[in-house]
Amino acid sequence: MAAPPAGVILAGGAGRRMGPGGGEGAGKATVRLAGRPLIEYPAAQLEAVCRRVAVVCKASTPLPELAGWERWHEPDEPRHPLTGVVHSLERAGGPVLVCAVDMPFVTTAGLRELLRAAAAHPSAPAVVASCAGALQPTLGVYAQAALPFLRAAPPGAPLRRTVDGLEPRLVELPAAVVRQVNTREELAAAEAVLAGGR
Repeated sequence: MAAPPAGVILAGGAGRRMGPGGGEGAGKATVRLAGRPLIEYPAAQLEAVCRRVAVVCKASTPLPELAGWERWHEPDEPRHPLTGVVHSLERAGGPVLVCAVDMPFVTTAGLRELLRAAAAHPSAPAVVASCAGALQPTLGVYAQAALPFLRAAPPGAPLRRTVDGLEPRLVELPAAVVRQVNTREELAAAEAVLAGGR
């Protein structure tokens, strides 16, 4: 992983659990959190550590103004985060630092920990975040060496199980950093955190 990785936001999901405004086919990128599109939170952190930032999404995925980010269209099917990881590796031609669009609390410190671990273990096919021992496969650094294995994964297999098969290096991060926003209730809770609530 000697080459600096491209920063990639995985935004190809349908966002079904988010309901109106983030429902079937819409995704989560434009859902508002504290007055800003959800995608802006991880994008800002990736921009701080990567020279190149891209959004991997479907051709039909609505996005806010890209502000210098690249837009990479993954295949329309399947709707699975693995599709985005594979496409980002194919498009980047080098390692990628991926982060899910629904991780508004990811930090530059956490991203730098992943990058340091990837640099320290250049032969590792992946360096992935974990929390309390649980793999967080939508936050990590993937090397080109992972691509053949990920392409060969059974269709629809859980991403965690697939990535675990890579025997990735794990970087333990706090729950607050890997927290995801999947539902309107979780969105409201995230708003409260940003407003200083609990």
